[in-house]
Amino acid sequence: MMKILIMSDSHGNKGAMFRAVELDPPGLILHLGDHESDCGDLEACFPDIPLRSVRGNCDFMSDKPDKAEFTLGGKLFFMTHGHLHGVKRGLLSIKKSASGIGADILLFGHTHTPYCEIGKKLSIVNPGSISTGDKTYAVLEIIDGEVRCEIKRLILVSNRINLHHD
Repeated sequence: MMKILIMSDSHGNKGAMFRAVELDPPGLILHLGDHESDCGDLEACFPDIPLRSVRGNCDFMSDKPDKAEFTLGGKLFFMTHGHLHGVKRGLLSIKKSASGIGADILLFGHTHTPYCEIGKKLSIVNPGSISTGDKTYAVLEIIDGEVRCEIKRLILVSNRINLHHD
């Protein structure tokens, strides 16, 4: 089994990122851009958890790539922030890019709206924003070749962030 914590659009809210990792300790963290520089502190606090990131439209000085393709758990991942594919207008362009490389799992952010669709050919996940609104993230698991995804939401209660499942 492989457990992956997926975050996007952190916009400097490192506390929410740390809390998500504490609540759902993963084998891998993926950050889909917009303040991917927040990942440096995350890596320092959790040095034993590998972390991959891409840059978003707010990552002007980042040296991270716009997209990443890699294989984990026998699945080909395509991860990008989504702004270069116009995801706020629809998913056709980004789905075409993912399908064009034969991806099994498409990960994107940018819209701040969580989305999870597990398909036979292509599974699509947008974790939403870990920094604004409902402060959402995704936990993706690959168990015996089967992809499972859950969107989770952090809420602030008495100055502490607690977890709620959607």
